[in-house]
Amino acid sequence: MSEKSRPIVHHIPVCPFSQRLEILLALKGQRDAVEFRVVDITRPRAPELLRKTRGTTALPIMDLGDDRILKESMVILRYLEDVLPQPPLAQRDPYRRAVENMLVAMEGGFATQGYVWVMNQDPARRQALRDGMLQHYARIDDFLLHHGGSGPFLFDDFGWAETVFTPFFMRFWFLAYYEDFALPDEPAYARVRQWVEACLAHPAAQQVTREQIVKLYYDYARGAGNGALLPGRRRSSFSFEPDWRLRPWPPKNKYEHGASDAELGL
Repeated sequence: MSEKSRPIVHHIPVCPFSQRLEILLALKGQRDAVEFRVVDITRPRAPELLRKTRGTTALPIMDLGDDRILKESMVILRYLEDVLPQPPLAQRDPYRRAVENMLVAMEGGFATQGYVWVMNQDPARRQALRDGMLQHYARIDDFLLHHGGSGPFLFDDFGWAETVFTPFFMRFWFLAYYEDFALPDEPAYARVRQWVEACLAHPAAQQVTREQIVKLYYDYARGAGNGALLPGRRRSSFSFEPDWRLRPWPPKNKYEHGASDAELGL
């Protein structure tokens, strides 16, 4: 892609769906092939952006120019794989590609379970939500044992499935912080733990930090997502200012105390 023809991605920097694109570009050594433009989700969308998206607000979107707009991170990911084919990220062998896609198909339920849990406000549901999360990890563990190699990744290297899942492994740092969740040290989770740890450590997937996730997603932990304001609050934890690095760590006990703007450094 030339400088003149670079597509524009409108995104939220901390969004897991946007991070997928960043990981792919990093793996291909093509970070500058796309121009990223940040959207502040705590404010109404700009009319020009709404025109481009035909009224929808989900991000990221890719603007290819001439009113050609791509939506949905997996669609954009596939587009980038096609126009930036080297080095290939997705498997080229048809069977291995099918196996890869079977694993990717498990991501939706996995991610939903984590977000439902972090947004839960009923302490009585915590155990059931934890059990549900563990069931997802156990299914992935079984899949990796059956279809994958000896590890740590599904196949030889960090690839398509890892690019899809890794942003959620990172977002689930909010479960560790706000719900004290950790994979049990048991054989049923040994292979998936190996996969998660290798994904988290990969050099191409270092766009966000644990501190950043925990601080910015505080409002999710209190039941308010996508920049929505909680009662008594005037600023979202997703606000750009002050910078998250300058804010104190939020209170861990989300069920007994809702922090004020001042307590959150907002």
